[in-house]
Amino acid sequence: MKAPRDLQRDVPLAPRTTLELGGPAELFLEARSLEALQAAMRWAEGEGHPVTFLGGGSNAIVPDEGVRGLVVAMATRGVEVTRKDADTVHVRAQAGEDWGAFVSRAVGEGWAGVECLAGIPGQVGSTPIQNVGAYGQDVSHTVVRVGCIDRLSGERVERSAEECAFRYRDSDFKRHPGRFVVTDVTFALREGGSPLLTYRELVERAPSAPSLEAVRALVVDLRRAKSMVLDPTDPNRRSAGSFFTNPIVDAEQAAAVAAIAARRELGPVPEWPAEGGVKLSAGWLIERAGFPKGSRRGPVGLSTKHALAVVHHGGGTTAELLAFGEAIAAAVRNEFGVTLEREPRLLGCD
Repeated sequence: MKAPRDLQRDVPLAPRTTLELGGPAELFLEARSLEALQAAMRWAEGEGHPVTFLGGGSNAIVPDEGVRGLVVAMATRGVEVTRKDADTVHVRAQAGEDWGAFVSRAVGEGWAGVECLAGIPGQVGSTPIQNVGAYGQDVSHTVVRVGCIDRLSGERVERSAEECAFRYRDSDFKRHPGRFVVTDVTFALREGGSPLLTYRELVERAPSAPSLEAVRALVVDLRRAKSMVLDPTDPNRRSAGSFFTNPIVDAEQAAAVAAIAARRELGPVPEWPAEGGVKLSAGWLIERAGFPKGSRRGPVGLSTKHALAVVHHGGGTTAELLAFGEAIAAAVRNEFGVTLEREPRLLGCD
């Protein structure tokens, strides 16, 4: 089979990620259509090349040696209304659409359901994989189906929200990596709906009877104050957002952590009810385990604004970044008996 026309070799991947780390792609292609994506996958399979998929690069870590085989960057575009009911609009967005732009479009149209997810970098296609969420809102609240390529058949299929099996920062896509490639996502949004105000920080700061735009803008401001938006002037800008997920533990382990905190006079442990147990604050655990905001080990460290964000200050390596993350996880495990799970994926490995 003939190689794709736009195939490139030895393409640097660091500039395509928010961490700005790592080596090149052996082979690289931007897929601008479903047909191009399927053709590239068939070619790679025929040639024996492993295939890795790259979205917006905000949740990706590139190994120092780069990524072997073909790296496909999702570059499909398009947002369309596929159905309207009494007060609900179904909107399908292609995987390569910028997530922030999609949220702004939804808010501008008066479609409620994603306003609290403003300011999150990345592409639409990545959001159901991680079940992206913030400020009391998850994409699983509005996703009705996800278009995918089933890599076993090579054909496009649609998976319902139930088949996606969403959990906290998790989905069937994440639990079975490599099986499906997300091509588009359909959301059911509330036309003319009110913004969601359940998160304490939003409730305290939002004006009375806020509009969708007011909540979107407030969320962006809050994220900017925590260095959680892409800002070229921010010294904490080179990160992948939250490096760890907030751990969910059972009641017994939560009580054990609270007992450790009381014995060490650390104050109450921030916790919330969660499906399957109790959710603890990873940032709180990290700081109390000896890694305060701004901690640094050479070219990598923690954000000065948010203990969950591991930052690359420039001139570093992926190995240094991962070693720093492992040191943090080990400290939390030793101090509190809690295991932290890394959120961004290591391309070509995870």
